[in-house]
Amino acid sequence: MSIEQSVSERYAEGAEQRQEALCCPVDYDASLLKLLPQEIIDKDYGCGDPSRYVQAGDVVLDLGSGGGKICYMAAQLVGEQGKVIGVDMTDEMLALARKYQDDMASKIGGQRVDFKKGYIQDLALDVAALNQYLHANPVNDASGLQSMEVYKQQQCQQQPLIADNSVSLVISNCVLNLVDKQHRQQMIAGIYRVLAPGGRVAISDIVSDEYVPTVLQDDSQLWSGCISGAFQEQEFLQAFLDAGFVAVAYDKWDAQPWQVVAGIEFRSVTLVAVKPSKEQRYDAGQAVLYKGPYQEVYDDLGNRYPRGERIAVSKRTFDFIALGPHADDFVAITPAQEQNLGCFTQPAATKRPATQTKGGCQSTTTASGCC
Repeated sequence: MSIEQSVSERYAEGAEQRQEALCCPVDYDASLLKLLPQEIIDKDYGCGDPSRYVQAGDVVLDLGSGGGKICYMAAQLVGEQGKVIGVDMTDEMLALARKYQDDMASKIGGQRVDFKKGYIQDLALDVAALNQYLHANPVNDASGLQSMEVYKQQQCQQQPLIADNSVSLVISNCVLNLVDKQHRQQMIAGIYRVLAPGGRVAISDIVSDEYVPTVLQDDSQLWSGCISGAFQEQEFLQAFLDAGFVAVAYDKWDAQPWQVVAGIEFRSVTLVAVKPSKEQRYDAGQAVLYKGPYQEVYDDLGNRYPRGERIAVSKRTFDFIALGPHADDFVAITPAQEQNLGCFTQPAATKRPATQTKGGCQSTTTASGCC
């Protein structure tokens, strides 16, 4: 049995009857749970609460959405202008989520949630469309198989399940560890593809303090139980860095392990990251000043910031710092008059004299608004 089959079967059982072994204690926002059917709450299996990263107006993609709990929580947060998409491969879980779709729409004031059948390691493949194709074109020989592969390629390119640059926030709750290791690079590349520039990631999952040995990885029960497929704690961060994400960090880290197996600690974490923009690399005459407490810091774009010095940055980097997750650590400084000094070509950690930004705006938090 493949990993996909093993996982799907176990979670199909979980859609029928609660599986206590899959449950990791999480303190969810009770106010968001009030509207949810008890059946969805009872048959939810997660290890964190990525819904707390949802903002009004977001287009949210929930990977491995299961019975729809996090989707319906997020739908209350995105507001009338937002949208939530849930992707899952298990028919029984999709049926559970869709069972209450109309009821939830009436409670929150509109249909904001859409559940799609798909594999989180291939966000281009529309599995429901593929099933329709196979119903009309059964594969009985090598020629039929080749035709199916051509159809899949065309569908993924022309009508992907999730379009490029179409999502502002990707969330997931204890699902990435269930994907076969050979498909994980494709999975994270797919997350990067569907996010719009500046889009965010908030992934709750299980990590291990040591690499999981093969003997545990070969145990299908431990794998489908969110144990033996866990990312090693540094490996998880690096996988997102390798895909091109920046500001990759652990925002939540459980002090106590969820389980200890063969001396390896498995704990719940939430990883956050941002897809950087490829635009606005010009010099607008702006600068940022790192406030401390460290002597200097580096960002994932390769920039160095000595403490207390005004450092010249491109418009892209400035916006990322002024409006992004590092805003409270920096003073963001703009000149009195908006400028465009051409392509940003300053060497790393180039100081920008105070005379060049005098009389401009200096913002120290995202809340101040002047930048």
